[in-house]
Amino acid sequence: MHIRPATQADAPAIWSIIEPVIRAGETYTLDPDLSRDEALAYWMGADKQVFVAEDSGAILGTYYLRPNQQGGGRHVCNCGYVTAQAAAGKGIARRMCEHSLETARAQGYRAMQFNFVVSTNERAVSLWQKMGFEIVGRLPGAFRHPTLGYVDALVMYRGV
Repeated sequence: MHIRPATQADAPAIWSIIEPVIRAGETYTLDPDLSRDEALAYWMGADKQVFVAEDSGAILGTYYLRPNQQGGGRHVCNCGYVTAQAAAGKGIARRMCEHSLETARAQGYRAMQFNFVVSTNERAVSLWQKMGFEIVGRLPGAFRHPTLGYVDALVMYRGV
């Protein structure tokens, strides 16, 4: 598996990966009814660098990297990751996170911050902690989960 910058030609594959996650409404603060064009405009927006994890020509995951803030906060980046459902549990998210940390370091970022990790997304929380991220904030009841109701969101942070 390798990770490379995404191109517009990857948009259909990226959509096939992010659509089920958006529709489920369990981990991202995106409207579950977002159209394909709206979702891709968000994920592949001009403010982001977008990457895909690819194996034998199949795209298994995607992530974006962007500055978390502008001006005085620009030295901290933010990322979002989604793995294809069929590739879950195969280390794709871990490899994308490793790649994002390497990329962030090479671009001069000093830290990475995840602003809104849904606390019930236990696989992600566990992986990010294994990758050295600390929970530095808890937002009580900040996310309305479609089946669990109001759950906490976490702010996670680590140096790169």
